[in-house]
Order: sequence, then structure tokens, then C-alpha cells
Amino acid sequence: MKQSDKKEAFELKEEYDFSKGIRGRFYMPKKVSMTIRLDNDILLFFKKLATEKKAGYQTLMNDVLRAYIKKIGKRCA
Repeated sequence: MKQSDKKEAFELKEEYDFSKGIRGRFYMPKKVSMTIRLDNDILLFFKKLATEKKAGYQTLMNDVLRAYIKKIGKRCA
């Protein structure tokens, strides 16, 4: 059977049960490349923390900013 035959033979069900689904399970936010200027002590702190936690320093910074947004966002809404 050819690849194109497989695609044509596929049919969708009339209904699907998403009652046990988890919203946002496969959501991955789009990363944007940009230039940002930080104080050296801030950058050194995150790089040291990243080494200790065996994670990327940019990931840690992103996590801290996301937590701040969640915290402050409740007050702004």
C-alpha cells in the first residue's frame, strides 16, 4: 500500500471523547530570539544557579519571569 493510499483510507470518527483530556498538555510556547541588557550580577547569579541545578540559565530566567507574571497578573486583572 502506498503512502497516499493510507491517507485516503483514513476516516475520522463522528465523535471523540475528550472528557479525560488535559488542556494545554502539548502546548509549547513559541520562543523568540531577542537582545536584552542585564546587569552582570544578575546574569552571573542565574548562570551559577543553572550550573547547580543542571539546567539552562535562560530557562531559569524564563521560569522566574513566568512565576512573577502569574503572581502579579492576579493583581492587575
